[in-house]
Amino acid sequence: MTRLRTRAGLAAGAVLTGVLGAVVGLAQQGIDFDRVTVRSFKVQDNVFMLVGAGSNVTVQIGDDGVLVVDTQFAPMADKLLAEIARLSGGKPIRYVVNTHVHGDHTGGNARFREAGNAIVAGNVAFEIGGNAGALILAHENVQHRMVALQPGEAAPPAGSLPTDTFFDASDEVYFNGEAIELLHQPAAHTDGDILVHFRRSDVVSTGDIYNNTGYPFIDIARGGTINGIVDGLNRIVQITVPRDKQEGGTMVIPGHGRIADEADVVEYRDMITIIRDRIQDMVDKGLSLDAVKAARPTSDYDGRYGATSGFWTTDMFVEAVYRTLGGRP
Repeated sequence: MTRLRTRAGLAAGAVLTGVLGAVVGLAQQGIDFDRVTVRSFKVQDNVFMLVGAGSNVTVQIGDDGVLVVDTQFAPMADKLLAEIARLSGGKPIRYVVNTHVHGDHTGGNARFREAGNAIVAGNVAFEIGGNAGALILAHENVQHRMVALQPGEAAPPAGSLPTDTFFDASDEVYFNGEAIELLHQPAAHTDGDILVHFRRSDVVSTGDIYNNTGYPFIDIARGGTINGIVDGLNRIVQITVPRDKQEGGTMVIPGHGRIADEADVVEYRDMITIIRDRIQDMVDKGLSLDAVKAARPTSDYDGRYGATSGFWTTDMFVEAVYRTLGGRP
């Protein structure tokens, strides 16, 4: 059981800041949650990936109960809980881990905590006097960001805040006979990102540091940077080990998109690094943001990862990279 502790960037342009502040609401627009079906996929050993609306959800199941990484949007909670109960045979949820603050990853926290049952003993059990619900684990910056609201954001529901935070470079949980590492990756997608490494199962749950459906969303308003994204992708590559012929081996669950392996992350890392370096060269030469956009530094990758509509477009990605590399206002 993890040690119990406390319970307790750069500025973007006006348009980009407004988008970042309202990202959860924008991402949730147009979703008919009643029509969304939760699907589950076995990844490796006793680790599963659940797909619905919002982030991918990672679930580890064993004799001690269930550990869940991320909880999607709040309206998805009961559907996710039903699928987890089916997979686990009704075992209790003991831990919820949040990879970062965004509502498509933390929206179901309160419902998951309420439905769960932490493992407690000794004086803690006496003080609680009953079921305290599942423990919610996260980096302390997730808690800070949840209470420091951006313009237009509503306060999080009661019970959704992390109950157990850490501030060092890493934390760990030993659960279901497996060592699980929580690895903080600073200033990446946000300033509170963590990678969750299931060591025995050989699975890494990445949150939105790795998202193979498009260019990475860099939340400048919450401390995100392009260099942190590249560092995070490099760290995933360091952790993963390929099987024979470079396929399989360590499996990677992205924040959004399909299950991947090391080769997939390497390809994505190389693409992001190339784009970063192109824009850095233009910043060093003093080019304006309009000039950088006109140069189309992402053009050879736009067919696979680009977007001209939605809450995160290619132009927004280029602007975020430009600004976090020191581009002029």
